[in-house]
Amino acid sequence: MNPAVRRNAWIAWAAVCLIWGTTYLAIKIALETIPPFLMGGIRYLIGGSILAVWVLARGQALPPPREWGRLALLGFLMIALGNGGVVWAEQYLASGLTAVVIATSPFWMVAIDTWLPGADRLSARQWGGLFIGFLGIVMLVWPDISLGGVTGRGVVLGVLSVQVACIGWAIASAYTRRHSMSRNVLGVAAVQMFFGGLFMTLAGTAMGEWPHLTFSSRTLASLVYLTLAGSVIAFAAYSYALRHLPIATVSLYTYVNPVIAVALGTLLLGEPFRLSMIAAALVIVVGMLVVRPVRRPSRA
Repeated sequence: MNPAVRRNAWIAWAAVCLIWGTTYLAIKIALETIPPFLMGGIRYLIGGSILAVWVLARGQALPPPREWGRLALLGFLMIALGNGGVVWAEQYLASGLTAVVIATSPFWMVAIDTWLPGADRLSARQWGGLFIGFLGIVMLVWPDISLGGVTGRGVVLGVLSVQVACIGWAIASAYTRRHSMSRNVLGVAAVQMFFGGLFMTLAGTAMGEWPHLTFSSRTLASLVYLTLAGSVIAFAAYSYALRHLPIATVSLYTYVNPVIAVALGTLLLGEPFRLSMIAAALVIVVGMLVVRPVRRPSRA
């Protein structure tokens, strides 16, 4: 690989880690005056539109209309359920805590993938990994749940909301692996974002969020950051990194994001940090390593 291309690929990967690691902080700030579903709807409608214009300006084509139905489904699963679950959860959870809980999404990806026709069943080792991961989640949130009252119920609701988000991402990932679509990753992302933003806007409208929509300079800046950096720049960088680095290397951002989110939440928002969070995160990582399918070497 050309050294300049490799350097740019690593810069793109670092940008993904940094930007997606900071979106949890930006979401928490934006929620101060912007209702959750309208925030996501505005973010992805504008972000998807900008990405579509970018794709067309580069002389590339958007996915054909015959693929829009499937992309709308993926937009619902990945954006409306996925991002919607995260935004809803951050009404109740600290931004750093949310990021750590989201890091458990590989558990759902493995579990849901095995329930689909033609897939291998979970081994005893993998069931053990799922149990370890669940134990890590309980360790992570138990200090807050044990407080009881409104705080405890809010934490439970937030954790459940994150799990809904993880399930949405897992189903979408399994669907994507089984259905081929346009190879233009940015074009696919643009259409998915637009449909996902549309679904979130409709949800916000149905829940009566419009009368509560206001902006401060702080929340507007966060929304602009989420739209331009979190949705457009980061995904373009992610696409570039995927083209030039091994997927296993690129996927390491999922381990970096929670570290950035916890650090920023603690330093800038004064969110509580406990040593038990480190222990719980390590338990979750162990569970993730155990639940990963073992790749057997092929015979010559």
